[in-house]
Amino acid sequence: MKVLKKQTNSFMCFICGIHNDSGLKTRFYEMENHTLVGLMNGQQIHQSYPNRMHGGIISAIIDESIGRAIWIDEPDTWGVTMDLQMKYRKQVPLDEDLLVITKITKNTRRGFEGTGYLLDKDHKVLAEGTARYIKLSLNDIDNHSHEESDINILVEDDVTEIDIDDLNFFN
Repeated sequence: MKVLKKQTNSFMCFICGIHNDSGLKTRFYEMENHTLVGLMNGQQIHQSYPNRMHGGIISAIIDESIGRAIWIDEPDTWGVTMDLQMKYRKQVPLDEDLLVITKITKNTRRGFEGTGYLLDKDHKVLAEGTARYIKLSLNDIDNHSHEESDINILVEDDVTEIDIDDLNFFN
């Protein structure tokens, strides 16, 4: 499926931070089917039991990804999580490519809701979640000027398509 836009990263965010040595460095893409896809690879530092990703990190991936999906329609809207519900289906492996796919399911003036799925390289569902957010402006969250801020850093790459054509989670 065609990538319409690559989203920005930050310097230190645990999920997307490009300079966070302990983070996942997830890359997020807005897709032609109005979903958001994130690509990452969990490392040993992200483990709970040996060779398994920690459940808190899994929930953070889903939370961050749904929260970013609002940018597809409202790029200046930020969300603060009000509620997050998770279902863990299978162990999440480390040192393997992972994919998170999310979509906004409800959008109002004050908040939004969404659904997300964490998948392995074969597109098997490892975890899924739903979340609700209250909308805030970037100025309400980050009191620095955008020049000083460590968010909204675009890291260009050559990803133009992601293989998600066979995924029908949101129909």
